[in-house]
Amino acid sequence: MNEDFATAMRRAVRSTRALNLAEATRVIQDALAGRPASDPRSSTHPEVTPPPPAQRSTPFPLDPDAEIIEPSAKPEAEETAQEIAHRTAPRRLRKSLGETVRILRENRLVPGVFGSLHCAGLPATAKHARQPIMPEGAQFLARAFSCPAGSRSYRLYVPASATDRPRGLVVMLHGCKQDPEDFAAGTGMNAVAETHGLVIAYPRQSAADNASSCWNWFRPADQMRDRGEPSIIAGITKEIMSEFGLDRSRVFVAGLSAGGAMAAVMGETYPDLYSAAGIHSGLAYGSANDVMSAFSAMGDGGLASSPKRLANRHRLRTIVFQGSADLTVHPSNADRIVAAAMPTGAGCAVRQESGRCATGRSYTRTIVTDPAAGPAVEYWLVDGAGHAWSGGHPSGTYTDPHGPDASSQMVRFFLEGQD
Repeated sequence: MNEDFATAMRRAVRSTRALNLAEATRVIQDALAGRPASDPRSSTHPEVTPPPPAQRSTPFPLDPDAEIIEPSAKPEAEETAQEIAHRTAPRRLRKSLGETVRILRENRLVPGVFGSLHCAGLPATAKHARQPIMPEGAQFLARAFSCPAGSRSYRLYVPASATDRPRGLVVMLHGCKQDPEDFAAGTGMNAVAETHGLVIAYPRQSAADNASSCWNWFRPADQMRDRGEPSIIAGITKEIMSEFGLDRSRVFVAGLSAGGAMAAVMGETYPDLYSAAGIHSGLAYGSANDVMSAFSAMGDGGLASSPKRLANRHRLRTIVFQGSADLTVHPSNADRIVAAAMPTGAGCAVRQESGRCATGRSYTRTIVTDPAAGPAVEYWLVDGAGHAWSGGHPSGTYTDPHGPDASSQMVRFFLEGQD
């Protein structure tokens, strides 16, 4: 085991025992990022807003509500550290701090640990989301798809307003610890689809492929065309396109958190399949290539100082939603998504406007227009919002009902490209 890790963990345990949780968290963050231990007297609480380049080493605050999946093996020596953390830390920090101590001291990452952290800290408002209410004639079908890359089930919403000739398709990728039913209820996307005559597909990540049901956006094998999860999601998309006679101009992909990051992957690897993407609290394509770099990217962006691009120069029309107080995915990641989606031609117009919802929640909306193709990028930065679907319904998990309606705004943006 690396001696620096062991030293850092001893310091974290001592700080936890002394109830100095801020210092314990800072030490763990430094260890995760591979930074040398600093003098605790000189440390300060980091800001949530994106740090300037000179302060890249400033630790991003771990969300105190983070949960970690319990590993199956519990060595006696490591269990002692867990017991110390559990006994001395406040209840909401016990699991995250104690488990992180054990993981780092073992210098390992158990399956599903990254996945559980990736969507941790979201305000889970419903342990079991209800089935969305459907109008008469609508269908919420259960299906499955298989290809050489693997198999996934999915739910398909067919609106009563357009059972035979829908106006388009939106592929919705849920976040960690969610499933299609939960995501449909929380986003309210089925109701929006009913209004506009859209079919909605909700692919389901399996627990066998990620213990927290996260899409594996950070694995190289799942960032490639015709490989892994992108191939499966693309296969589901093509199947529905063929069934309803849809072309690329009417097909869109969107997601939250890990699902948002995977939506960015789909837009980059299959620009010939989708005409626009909606990314909520996600990360840009190529932000990570393993678990540790994913942790770093979710913090302040890590080494991903500029967005990664594939050989194709096509820029997918993209709408981005991000909370300014997101403690799971740093808001600087939204800037990288926007940078990756910017049109390559000259003469783009950039307009910024501010607004306030009836709930009092304010936001800033940045609009980038390509003179040759119309609206290319929209970026909604929601003031004070955390890591949750903006304007979502409390019947689903990980939603923020106080923000602007991300579902309606995404669909509006998608359909603008058809006009």
